[in-house]
Amino acid sequence: MSRLSSRLLRSRIIQARVIIQNPARLSRLPSPSYQADAHRQPPHHQDGSADAPRRPRSDRGREPWSSSSSSSSRDGQEPTGWAGGLQKFIEGCATAVGSILILGIAGYSYHAYYKEHVLRKMENAFAVGYSSVELAALSRHIDPNSSHASALAAVLDASDADADDEDNGWVMRDEQPIIDSIVDGSTKGFYHLISGEKGTGKTSMLLKAMRKIGGEGVAMMEAHGDPEIFRIRLGKALDFEFHEDYIGSLFSFKGPRDTTALLDIERAFNKMEKVALKRKEQVGKPLVLIITGVHFVRDDEDGQDLLELIQQRAELWAASGLVTVVFGSDDYWTMERLMWQATRLRVTSIRDIPRDAAMQAVRKFRHKAYGEDVPDNILAEVYAKIGGRLSFLSRVAKSPDMIQASNAICDRERRWLLNKYWILGKDLDPGGEDQQDLSSAAMLLAKALVDKEEAMKREGNYDGSLPQIPLHEARQIMTNAAWIKNHDHHNIFTINPDGMVQADSVSMQAAMRDICKMPGFQEHLQETLDRLDEIESLQRTREVTLKDLGEGGKYKLVLTKNPSGETEAELSLKTEPGAETT
Repeated sequence: MSRLSSRLLRSRIIQARVIIQNPARLSRLPSPSYQADAHRQPPHHQDGSADAPRRPRSDRGREPWSSSSSSSSRDGQEPTGWAGGLQKFIEGCATAVGSILILGIAGYSYHAYYKEHVLRKMENAFAVGYSSVELAALSRHIDPNSSHASALAAVLDASDADADDEDNGWVMRDEQPIIDSIVDGSTKGFYHLISGEKGTGKTSMLLKAMRKIGGEGVAMMEAHGDPEIFRIRLGKALDFEFHEDYIGSLFSFKGPRDTTALLDIERAFNKMEKVALKRKEQVGKPLVLIITGVHFVRDDEDGQDLLELIQQRAELWAASGLVTVVFGSDDYWTMERLMWQATRLRVTSIRDIPRDAAMQAVRKFRHKAYGEDVPDNILAEVYAKIGGRLSFLSRVAKSPDMIQASNAICDRERRWLLNKYWILGKDLDPGGEDQQDLSSAAMLLAKALVDKEEAMKREGNYDGSLPQIPLHEARQIMTNAAWIKNHDHHNIFTINPDGMVQADSVSMQAAMRDICKMPGFQEHLQETLDRLDEIESLQRTREVTLKDLGEGGKYKLVLTKNPSGETEAELSLKTEPGAETT
């Protein structure tokens, strides 16, 4: 009992101390005896400080009661019930709406900034100066031992005539003014195809025209057979990242969806169209997009879709005067593909330099570079071997011995023809039929060109130009219309925009002449053709083997024609009496 009494007394003392700290709780006490204890004063120490009320052990870890909090709750400053819930709901909604609003404003601001940033970058791609690809192409016009700063200054100096002598500028071309008017934007309303054989100087003239205007308003790229690589090169030329650097997902803004390369190219053209509209208002001239090496685009479904996409935009831009698209190609099939739906296409053919202009240019270059006065007979012999192909002339003119360099070029062309399309004769393996079909067709057409050249010489109307055969006759000689495209792609024959077939160069014609005059060439060619016919006949023949014929037995085959004219075969087996069959 004494222990219970002491516990009860201790609890009374604690409750009394609590009442002293918070008198408002007095009304909640169950017994009136606590009211008397509420007037008791807490004991004081000698220093005058009162003992702090001790909290019950069960209340440790809880927040102490305070009169301010109790009084505020009783005064209604923190509403409870449905009013408090409504207030908390409104606060939560305001916080959510504010967060969404801030996120939306930030995302929209970034999206608008990114779109403007993309256009600024593309405008800079068409500003004065050159991209890395253009600068690398132009670097051959300057001294490779110079510093980067001086090299760039030499490239930007369009009046630096000495730089032309380092490459092909020493040869004056009649087509250069046409190329200049296309690149500087003077010629409007058309898009262009610059066609010609490899080494005729198409790209050199385009680069020279770019140097004259400092690259302003011009973007240049080289095509590729893979649409994905074409997409990357187009983005590099236009300084367009195809939204690969877009971080709008951080603001819950979905970027452009990933898809094929053709759709990315279409997006790049949409951006370039906006830049072209702005430039037309400010300058009044169209942008120029140069795509060289279009013959590298494969002639399949993907390549045709890519070429069709570019041509559709080129037609639209040419009609509106926004962008002038310039194609450069070595192969005839590119023009054949573009022509069938072209209305504003203009074809500029770049051919070999005429005889007099080529000889005069070589003489001037040798006199300036080596102080040598080349005789006319040497120049005539050089031209007879390599013709007016600009790349060959440049190599020969810079060589110490021009005759030896010309012979080396002819030997290289001859080896190229033999390695690609030599015929194998009567020992041809059946597995090589497809390749030998192309080889025999090449040799048949080569022989036809050589025969025509000899006929022109006999008639006295040979002027030194290469003999030509119409395209339809060449296909008839080859017996297959699709084969000549392969020969054109490998620089054996070339087809000009007028549809005339000739050897790819003078040195290639000389190689064909040497091969056709080889002893036994005609017999070797005929043996190859006979072997191809034999292989084809074997592939069409079906052999029927009859076995297990008994002794004295016979087979009887009767061929008859029915009323409709079809042949019917009837096979029967006849055996002698007493003979056994197995």
